[in-house]
Amino acid sequence: MALNAQYEAIGKGFVQQYYALFDDPTQRPNLVNMYNVELSFMTFEGVQIQGAPKIMEKLNGLTFQKINRIITAVDSQPMFDGGVLINVLGRLQADEDPPHAFSQVFVLKPLGSSFFVQHDIFRLGIHDSA
Repeated sequence: MALNAQYEAIGKGFVQQYYALFDDPTQRPNLVNMYNVELSFMTFEGVQIQGAPKIMEKLNGLTFQKINRIITAVDSQPMFDGGVLINVLGRLQADEDPPHAFSQVFVLKPLGSSFFVQHDIFRLGIHDSA
């Protein structure tokens, strides 16, 4: 496979679609369609999870009802297998919690004429200052 020349548009479009689903609790279960049953990995705040069922168990178990998100930057790179590497920086506020910086990295793997999320790493930008 060759480098995907549309990597920037794919990255920005994916991020917009992903967070539109994630940030709406009624739509969040539809994220299952973005992950592979066995071949997707997520690291959520240091906890590694494999496979769409376990990933969705984690995402559906999140207790906040409302999320405000500001995307600061979306950086994408083409991968040699036709995939796309995406790095997202931003701030989010869940319910009445204080806003926090966050970072999320995705690797989109080609599957036919579409993609699935092969890797997803999420981390809040919270640092101990003690």
